[in-house]
Amino acid sequence: MSAPAGRRRVAIAGVSGRMGRMLIEAVLAADDCVLAAALDRPGSPLVGQPATAFLGDASGPTVGDDPRAALAGCDVLIDFTRPEGTLAHVAVCRELGVQMVIGTTGFDAAGKAAIAEAAGRIAIVMAPNMSVGVNLVLQLIATAAKALAEGYDIEIVEAHHRHKVDAPSGTALKRGEVVAEALGRDLKACAVHGREGVTGERDPSTIGFATVRGGDVVGDHTVMFMGAGERVEITHKSSSRATYAQGSLRAVRFLAGRASGLYGMDAVLGLAR
Repeated sequence: MSAPAGRRRVAIAGVSGRMGRMLIEAVLAADDCVLAAALDRPGSPLVGQPATAFLGDASGPTVGDDPRAALAGCDVLIDFTRPEGTLAHVAVCRELGVQMVIGTTGFDAAGKAAIAEAAGRIAIVMAPNMSVGVNLVLQLIATAAKALAEGYDIEIVEAHHRHKVDAPSGTALKRGEVVAEALGRDLKACAVHGREGVTGERDPSTIGFATVRGGDVVGDHTVMFMGAGERVEITHKSSSRATYAQGSLRAVRFLAGRASGLYGMDAVLGLAR
């Protein structure tokens, strides 16, 4: 599919999922992007079907399961899938020179290193959450952590729908990383994930995480700073995945003209921490 001058040729991975469908709608509505390719897992019933069929439109690109064939000629791939699938796509994008917007979470250290290595050859935006509001909140909690560094216990509570497979969410972990960095702590050393039984008195140097799963919750995150006589809570609640899709398109636009590098949404939004 050829793209009109000035429009970015966007490929989307995982088009059978809720986020994949939302991304398709967002790209179709954008006047500076064109849906150039669609990918799903091998064996998906959507393979061979128009990616826009769920909208009653048969004019969209055919869903494929061969990344190399699908991505040839594309400018950028948006990927909100699973770590193993995303890493396979990273290898192909690196080979073909296709930029990436990665919203996948749950990478281990080796996976993150592979993405960082690929960013030496292609431009990548990677963030556990593409929402503009979520990334603004990261700025706010960094400021709060510095101001409330002494005498305040910090807990991070997140809630998501029953289908989410990783916990805590990537967004919750990112909040923990931001708080720990602001306080000069190592999150791996100070994180506490859930509590049960006789746990003893709370260690004030820890950062606690609590996870809730159920229903159709898109994503709720709260960072609590609890001191003597007061509690400061910074909360973000998502009511629609549309905000993630629109943030992803901002990342697609940010990448235009960039040859390589690994960027976060703070760079996309012009927020400096």
